[in-house]
Amino acid sequence: MQRDWPQDIFAVLREAEVRQVPYVPDGGHAALIRAVHAEPSMRAIPLTTEEEGIPLLAGAHLAGQRGALLMQSSGVGNCVNMLSLTKVCAFPLLMLVTMRGEWAESNPWQVPMGSRVEAALGLMGVEVLRATRPEEAGETVAAAARMAFLGGNAMAVLISQRLVGAKLFTE
Repeated sequence: MQRDWPQDIFAVLREAEVRQVPYVPDGGHAALIRAVHAEPSMRAIPLTTEEEGIPLLAGAHLAGQRGALLMQSSGVGNCVNMLSLTKVCAFPLLMLVTMRGEWAESNPWQVPMGSRVEAALGLMGVEVLRATRPEEAGETVAAAARMAFLGGNAMAVLISQRLVGAKLFTE
């Protein structure tokens, strides 16, 4: 039986008392986004671009709330400059990134950023964990949440394309 890894991640976010969840719509996060929308204790916040989520979560932290930014790997490039805010202002950041441009990718436009997401985040001082199997998604997000919210770190969990599923790109 296949584990419901989006539900496992949602349970971790609820247990970690995450209240604000900014996101750019993404098929890989669709089930998680629906769960957040249905949860009265959480606020799902659609964004026009990924980097808007970083200062939004800085503000949430200043207001005493926890948050998690949801995005696809192609959006990480949009966030590089804004990630300096986490170092300068020293606030915890939790990002959940569904990967494209790796396992079985058929869209050549996804490969350049997808293959460099971890390196780009590392250059900006973001610690990276990776979930590649359904049974490890929840525990990986839980570890990252502890490192972010209790340790004050900028954290990203890369959710493997193998876990999310490869999309078929056709002309």
